[in-house]
Amino acid sequence: MALRGPKVWLWRWRRNPLKRRADRVEAWVVLGVWTLTVLAGLLVWTAVSRSVEDGLARERVEWRPLVARLAERAPGTASENAHVSRAEQVWATARWTAADGSRHSGQLRVPAGSAAGAPVTVWTDPEGRQVTRPVTGSQARVRALLIGGVAGLCGAAVPLIAGRALRSRLECRRIDQWDAEWSRFGPMWGRTTG
Repeated sequence: MALRGPKVWLWRWRRNPLKRRADRVEAWVVLGVWTLTVLAGLLVWTAVSRSVEDGLARERVEWRPLVARLAERAPGTASENAHVSRAEQVWATARWTAADGSRHSGQLRVPAGSAAGAPVTVWTDPEGRQVTRPVTGSQARVRALLIGGVAGLCGAAVPLIAGRALRSRLECRRIDQWDAEWSRFGPMWGRTTG
């Protein structure tokens, strides 16, 4: 176990006659790594957040609701309550015609027991394929911030890990230099007069 004294801030930048070239290099490496880590994290976070938010905004503009008709009666029994809860929704096949005239079909969540031919809303992309309902503007901002934050952390980890690897190499090199110097001067200290 290493014996450590009190933590001294900015010790790498203080003047010291025992400071070696490797110590100065390590000081610059630490400064550079932290600078790159912060910059990389912020740049990746900003780029990914903007990209996600732009993509979700494009979906809100391009995706449109269409009226589809159930191809068959939905399984289950119809609820007598006017307010159908989410638990009473079942999957059923519906068919719709896209804006370009092409016919499509897909599975939708509909109230249990809905009659064949009943109108239901389906969200489609410009080609008429079924998609999910687009997120709102506030949901898009939250999603973009979260995804950007995770990407920013991952982006910041790259220079941080590379800097840690470089510092490990510098440490090994410094220990090798100390071993070489010890083997050269250590025997001088071991002599006795007599």
